[in-house]
Amino acid sequence: MNKQPLILLVGVVLLLGGCTLAPKYTQPKAPIPDKWPKGAAYKDTRAMPGAPTVPELKWEDFFADKSLQKIIEMALNNNLDLRLAALNVERARALYGIQRAELFPVVNVDASGSKQRLADVYGFGQALTLEQYSVNLGIASWEIDFFGRIRSLKDRALEEYLATDQARRSAQIALVAEVARAYLTLAADRENLKLSRSTLKTQQANYNFVKRRLELGLETELDLRQAQTRVDAARRDIPRFTQFAAQDQNALNLLAGSPVSEDLLPADLSSVAPFKEISPGLSSETLLNRPDIVAAEHRLKGAYAFIGAARAAFFPRISLTTSLGTASAELSGLFKSGSGAWNFAPQIVLPIFDARVWAALRVSKADRKIALTQYEKAIQTAFREVADSLAVQGTINEQVSAQQSLVNATAETYRLSNKRYENGIDNYLTVLVAQQSLYPQQKVLIGLHLAKFANQVRLYAVLGGGGDQPGTSQGGS
Repeated sequence: MNKQPLILLVGVVLLLGGCTLAPKYTQPKAPIPDKWPKGAAYKDTRAMPGAPTVPELKWEDFFADKSLQKIIEMALNNNLDLRLAALNVERARALYGIQRAELFPVVNVDASGSKQRLADVYGFGQALTLEQYSVNLGIASWEIDFFGRIRSLKDRALEEYLATDQARRSAQIALVAEVARAYLTLAADRENLKLSRSTLKTQQANYNFVKRRLELGLETELDLRQAQTRVDAARRDIPRFTQFAAQDQNALNLLAGSPVSEDLLPADLSSVAPFKEISPGLSSETLLNRPDIVAAEHRLKGAYAFIGAARAAFFPRISLTTSLGTASAELSGLFKSGSGAWNFAPQIVLPIFDARVWAALRVSKADRKIALTQYEKAIQTAFREVADSLAVQGTINEQVSAQQSLVNATAETYRLSNKRYENGIDNYLTVLVAQQSLYPQQKVLIGLHLAKFANQVRLYAVLGGGGDQPGTSQGGS
């Protein structure tokens, strides 16, 4: 058998280790300031001694509330959106495997055999059996990747797979944050419901008191109707917040992927364990580890690889078809014969005059510019999101403190005016004005507490927290 074709095949395989025509990738400079914003809105975020940064803190450590931890676990296991993201990763990995397999030849083996009994053969005194076998070994149209076209496409598929995996991490972060937000919203609406019921009880008592005084001729019909307006306002809010709480619970069940048991649901915001304090770090470069930004960079790298494939398309494409055929025959075990031969059928394509090749190169360069713009936009958007959250964090405590003081003052005003009214010193209008101020301010305070909690979750998420730790999910090369 001639061994030269086999040696040629080995030499061709060794050529696969060559370089590609893709341009060298260099990470672009981040189009954002190196430091976080400064100013009056960020004064509470400047010094946070001892607070960990987000990469150092898993979601289980950030969310200290045990019930919330269990609901997040349910969501990570059952949520269908997250499951779809994981399936997309599996699909991208399989596509990468298909593209990578293009580098290697596909070997086909075909075997056949036959047996025939010959009764009368001249010169032989007995019947003979003729057996015939054939084996064909072949490589079907294997493109030899001299110029790295297939390797560039393989690299692009790898970057797409890695980007898809980062998209799954982004989906996980969004899911964890959304579960926490729904949990906190439910807690706030249940607290508003409790406030409405408490207010209704108080206003009903006031109404009954005014009604008795009216029967004694000590009040007017106007005072009674004014007292009734406050009762009706509180009665209106009870079904409203009952509706909101039910809808919040429905949203939480959807996120968790199954009904959440009542013992895991919060009674109000005060029952939610405080979250871990975090620091954004000193440099804005921490954003480069955010999954959506990492995904955008992988797609940018993939665009570089696609340019390499487009450039390689200008060079000749050599496809090789080869086969080895062998055959043997035996007559009743008396003698054997065999043969074998290599057959080569190389095909060479010269695409340089194909207009589609030039168009593909232009498309690949445009794709790189688009991917670069998307990468830079993702960084700028992330910086804005963190800056917004830091602005809230830097001012929310003052807002809560001022609102708490306002509620305390309004509650004391209401208590004193009500006492003066009961003692006959003042009329009911003073009580009505004080109560009209107290109830809305109490709801504003609940809203600010919710905003503080929600912003802590948002800051943790926009800094890249809540997903798998970087490096836990890796792709092959």
